[in-house]
Amino acid sequence: MQGTRSTRLLSLARRFVHIRTAAQSARTTTGSGAERTKGAESTAGAEQTTHFGFQTVRESEKEQKVHEVFEQVANSYDMMNDAMSLGIHRVWKDVFVERLGPQHGMRLLDMAGGTGDIAFRYLRYLANQPNPQQRPSHVTVSDINQHMLDVGEERAKRLGLTTDRLPNSSVAWQCADAEKLPFQDDSFSAYTIAFGIRNCTHVDKVHGAAPHNDRPIGFSSIQQTVFEEDRAYRVLQPGGRFMCLEFSHLTNETMQWLYDQYSFQVIPPMGQLLAGQWQAYQYLVESIRRFPKQEHFKRMIEQAGFDQVSYENLTFGVVSIHSGFKL
Repeated sequence: MQGTRSTRLLSLARRFVHIRTAAQSARTTTGSGAERTKGAESTAGAEQTTHFGFQTVRESEKEQKVHEVFEQVANSYDMMNDAMSLGIHRVWKDVFVERLGPQHGMRLLDMAGGTGDIAFRYLRYLANQPNPQQRPSHVTVSDINQHMLDVGEERAKRLGLTTDRLPNSSVAWQCADAEKLPFQDDSFSAYTIAFGIRNCTHVDKVHGAAPHNDRPIGFSSIQQTVFEEDRAYRVLQPGGRFMCLEFSHLTNETMQWLYDQYSFQVIPPMGQLLAGQWQAYQYLVESIRRFPKQEHFKRMIEQAGFDQVSYENLTFGVVSIHSGFKL
């Protein structure tokens, strides 16, 4: 028995080493391709570039690359969330919805809502609140990736969280781009986005010029991506609330170093072993490191026009909840 167990462990270790070697070779090839792309961009000199993890790509490429990532991981998305966070992501999302404090009569837009985690918590929260006036509530779950929405809709059916089975609540699923929202002005009382904003095309685009009006570098790109024009601020009603749950930066340098080791050395191999996807989870950890720190992101939200902006760190800053109001 012990010999069999040792053989299995040795086989797993060999597989792990093989996976790492192959993935590193793939990343080297990808890097060479990125350099060639960069050279081509320098020659063309026409199109703006942005970040895809640690790679620099053309803006026109990022949306497709992100789309491909989530096409690949959609079916294993919830399982990998449990594995990577040891289930703690469920607590983060519970706290996020509690901070939102859903009330009957609310109309929520859950952007990058994918497999429905935030929407389902919102609906269950409302179901546990008395509603003597029978006020109708609503949530629109929106995502740029239809495959993610399909997974979410199937989950909703299994959980009984569909419009025909919910008292005084309705659910809609709509494929849409966070940069080009198809919704009417002032149509939602709350806008949530959980673990999605860093995947938008313009997040992390760094301008060569110094920040304007004391804005942190990269401000205008995130503002254009989510907050203005056809984005969150427009579709929120006066008094409406913007809330974002996103991976962030730890406040302790030693803990941040340990977290980085876990992120880069464990998560991509775990993605390969459990979901057959190394590159998708390599992008995940790289995109987290590119995201602005808490104070910078707070200033971005304020400059976009939101008031009473605040943030709350969870698990020492592994994730943060950001909040602002349209007043």
